[in-house]
Amino acid sequence: MKIKSLYGSVRRSLRHTKDDIQDYMNDPATQLRWKKRVGEIFIKVMRSILLFGLCFVILFPIIQQISMALRAPVDANNPAVVWIPENWSLMNIKIAVVVLDYWHSLVNTAKLSFISMILQLFSTALAGYAFSRLRFKGSNILFFFVIITIVTPPQALSLAQYLYFRNINMIGKETSIYLMSGLGMGIRSGIFIYIFRQFFRGLPKELEESAQLDGASVFRTFWNIMLPNARGAIVTVALFAFVWQWNDAYYVSIFDVSTEEFPLLTMQLINAAEGMYQALFYTGGLDLVGQNVWENPLFLALISNVSALLMMLPLLIMYLFVQKQFVESIERTGIVG
Repeated sequence: MKIKSLYGSVRRSLRHTKDDIQDYMNDPATQLRWKKRVGEIFIKVMRSILLFGLCFVILFPIIQQISMALRAPVDANNPAVVWIPENWSLMNIKIAVVVLDYWHSLVNTAKLSFISMILQLFSTALAGYAFSRLRFKGSNILFFFVIITIVTPPQALSLAQYLYFRNINMIGKETSIYLMSGLGMGIRSGIFIYIFRQFFRGLPKELEESAQLDGASVFRTFWNIMLPNARGAIVTVALFAFVWQWNDAYYVSIFDVSTEEFPLLTMQLINAAEGMYQALFYTGGLDLVGQNVWENPLFLALISNVSALLMMLPLLIMYLFVQKQFVESIERTGIVG
């Protein structure tokens, strides 16, 4: 009897539980919560798929270049080698270092990019502050010409720039790049002026008014008050200016900046095929590849890819240390602008 009574109570409990579950599931509020939950899960899944796809597209060339850098030169024509090298070797990196004259070119490129970055920071920040705060007759017209420099292709101005620098005997000198950067005509300086202008316009005017009450001049107000508060714009402009000058091959070729005494990575990469035979001779790779290196386009492409990897490697390392500041500066610049 006790067992039957216990069994009956369990069945009644289960029946009540089932009825409660059905009532709970038929409740409109519950159905709405479940639909919202399913929608959130679907959005997360689609977002993860999208991010994974974007990461693959971005990282695929880098992974491929690393795979090429670590394979032996004899595997350049091996169709069986796709991702994982059959013969591991650092010979390709050694050849690329000689082709680029890497360490000498690295120091020169870093020097040119850093000095140009500093000059562009100062000139574009000063111009942006003038356009945002120092209102004068014709300022809008001048700023219109700044916007025109953004949309005008550099090829349209190259002849005039070359003739000008030739007349002042600056062709073949790095000073020509410094002069352009210092005068606000460096690589994409119009964009930097626009960024600083929008950023300074978002800062409260009370900062300037308090400085003026203390007797500060316009330049002192800019240097001691406005510029320290523009950290977000400064980081953004500095990184873009450095990277764009690092990768520049157009202006350094027009002004013939890259010479034997002052080699640059971009021009060394463009002329990589010219120094290939000499690099193979000095590194001992000539015995592996053979004398007919010019008839092997796959090997030439292999060394070119490895050289490009070595060229962008310092930028990748630098980004690992400044990525947090860069993301924060982009967000702050976008909010203020």
